[in-house]
Amino acid sequence: MTNAPTIRKVFQGVADRHQMYRMFDRHAGRVHRREDYATALYAGEWFEIGEAEHDYMFAVEAPLWIRGSMFALRQFLTGSVTSVFFALRIDDAIRYFHGYCDLSDDMSVERMRLAIIERESRPVRAMTREERLEHIWSSTAEPYRGYADYRWPHASRGRRTVHFFGGKLGSVPKLLEVMTDEEIAAKLPVHLRYLPDAAAA
Repeated sequence: MTNAPTIRKVFQGVADRHQMYRMFDRHAGRVHRREDYATALYAGEWFEIGEAEHDYMFAVEAPLWIRGSMFALRQFLTGSVTSVFFALRIDDAIRYFHGYCDLSDDMSVERMRLAIIERESRPVRAMTREERLEHIWSSTAEPYRGYADYRWPHASRGRRTVHFFGGKLGSVPKLLEVMTDEEIAAKLPVHLRYLPDAAAA
């Protein structure tokens, strides 16, 4: 039996339609896209969208299934992973979310639903380090993010990178996962920069 994927928020705020489409395939530029098994890369990712985007996706094609306030797309992204859209009541308001669920796991959709409610019901706005890094990755334009290739040490290859201005060196890539707190703060928008740290759920 394989372990359930980590359920993770990958964007702060409500994604508009352009942002939503960009995040549908956040990992399109990975080095071995045609060869790798990407279920673990996508399964468990989620972010908030607006009501208009939720309704638009419902109208695009007939859903694979509808369960109460949730529906799944019939077009699978990779393996048994597909988009599931949620309309959830949180703190007396209906909010809308997109998540990637591995439908080979019967409990994946329910785990995703509960994780979103738990994360968005926290009384104090806060972000984990992982959420900060995922937001930076999601919001960085494609020319300024990428993957470590053959020019990197073997142990780093395939890991995500983001570009920083390096003075006379121009734009230089750095591994996303080893960014310092100062570098993370510099990459975040001002309204997210000073949120308190949150323990991972």
